[in-house]
Amino acid sequence: MSFWWPIPPRILSPECFRNKAHSIYVGGTMSDFFVSHEPAIRLACFAVLFCFFASLEVLKPRRAKSQSTAFRWSNNAALFFVGILLVRALVPLLPAAAAIWAQDRSLGLFNHVNISLFAQCVITFLALDCLVYWQHRLFHRIPLLWRIHRVHHADGNLDVTSALRFHPVEIVISLAFKLAAVVLIGAPALAVIVFEIVLNGGALFSHANFALPSALDKTLRRVVVTPDFHRLHHSQSPKESNRNFGFFISWWDYLFCSYQAQPGLGHVDMKIGLAEYSSLQQATRVDKMLAMPFIDTPAAAREKESR
Repeated sequence: MSFWWPIPPRILSPECFRNKAHSIYVGGTMSDFFVSHEPAIRLACFAVLFCFFASLEVLKPRRAKSQSTAFRWSNNAALFFVGILLVRALVPLLPAAAAIWAQDRSLGLFNHVNISLFAQCVITFLALDCLVYWQHRLFHRIPLLWRIHRVHHADGNLDVTSALRFHPVEIVISLAFKLAAVVLIGAPALAVIVFEIVLNGGALFSHANFALPSALDKTLRRVVVTPDFHRLHHSQSPKESNRNFGFFISWWDYLFCSYQAQPGLGHVDMKIGLAEYSSLQQATRVDKMLAMPFIDTPAAAREKESR
């Protein structure tokens, strides 16, 4: 659903994780390493994958861009950092720290059952990814949530920075869902960190504007969400934008009957974004994006004025 940013709040400093890691994971294991170095690992993975997919967009673009790249990238990045600042101000814990907090207090399912760490990690990963799928469907189904989520869909082009383009309110709501799930599951911190890294990378991958060979796309989409798989979800056609809700694992769309293989107009000719936000200034300026959930669409505003 919303992109899980790689920069944690101040309370979740590397020192916080180092102090907790030895009390939870013993023996210098891989779990210990991941928990101790979570901020640096996530930031490094984000930076490498962002640069990699951005390079592929230049070398082998899937679609021609219809808007200024510099203008879109700068405003999408600005919205992303506003979201980070809001989370730093409002949210005391991020998911990995919530997992440690729950384990300290023996909260959640996995803190009361005896199964291997590997099994806990697999179940946690699948459960959190399924949660993101259903959360995404709710944001499309409930009008109030859609007003927030349409900020993401109003982007008239799709590229790697679209993965950053979520309204700060949506980020906070999504984080609340995720924190509750982590505590209820009693998820191990290692599983949460791995999930966050994979989800971040998956969001960059699925939004990136590069041409994946059709045979490879056909194989990959059996398991994961590919750029062509997700691009259909950003169609201006409501029928298509209410398909392919998966964020990383594609199984949920097959299982819950929300999958569509290809857009009706094809990937090159399909229209992306929301028709009511056809203006670059309305759809892309950071101040307009921040205000978008709280004001009517341009068409609805004109209709009110004409009454």
